[in-house]
Amino acid sequence: MKKLAIILIAMASSIFALQSHAEETEDKILMVITSHGTLGQSGEPTGYYLSEVSHAYYVFTGAGYEVDFVSPKGGESPVDGYDMEDPENKRFVNDQKAQQKISNALTPDEVDILAYQAIYYAGGHGTMWDLPDNEALASITAHSYESGGVVGAVCHGPAGLVNVKLSDGSYLVDGKTVSAFTNEEEVASGKDKYVPFMLETKLENRGAKHVESDNWQKKVVADGRLVTGQNPASAKGVAENIVELLKSKRE
Repeated sequence: MKKLAIILIAMASSIFALQSHAEETEDKILMVITSHGTLGQSGEPTGYYLSEVSHAYYVFTGAGYEVDFVSPKGGESPVDGYDMEDPENKRFVNDQKAQQKISNALTPDEVDILAYQAIYYAGGHGTMWDLPDNEALASITAHSYESGGVVGAVCHGPAGLVNVKLSDGSYLVDGKTVSAFTNEEEVASGKDKYVPFMLETKLENRGAKHVESDNWQKKVVADGRLVTGQNPASAKGVAENIVELLKSKRE
């Protein structure tokens, strides 16, 4: 009887642990930000784009999700688009919990990918330098997607997806309809001469079908469990689509 009691207690503990892990998995989203702070040879500062973080962050937390941050180097990252006229930006900058989290971003090797149901890549020009060739983040993204997770990216965030390969050797974006910062917007911003590649062109070279709106206008595309958006105006829409996909999976 004593042995049976021990076995039952062990089984109950295992079930509780599995339930706790499932609950944790359902309630967490991983947000990827850049660690890079210089716009190529221009010497101008860059980083992650604040509204692409803040707008998505409050969509996710408002839906009941915990958000963790990860970057190639971890810790504090440079920020661009510091517009305090934007209410969500102001809220985020004054949010102690949010600031504590983003200032202490995880490194890729600290990420337990099983703890997250979705990955969201925030943009900002910095992403063009340190996300495309980050093998650890690419591996995390591929594993999450192939495990049924949702992957999202906005503006220059899809730069982090251009080299993500699935287990069959194909690119994640191959055959997918996507939207990202367009070649026209890059030229209009005057930064086309500094970026290491044109994002729209690179995505198309990887087999993606790129769709777009006019410059600076919102464009959000969901292709299965991949959600992408064109520019900062699209960040909230990308986050909302991710939440809807997660809701559908739960139901």
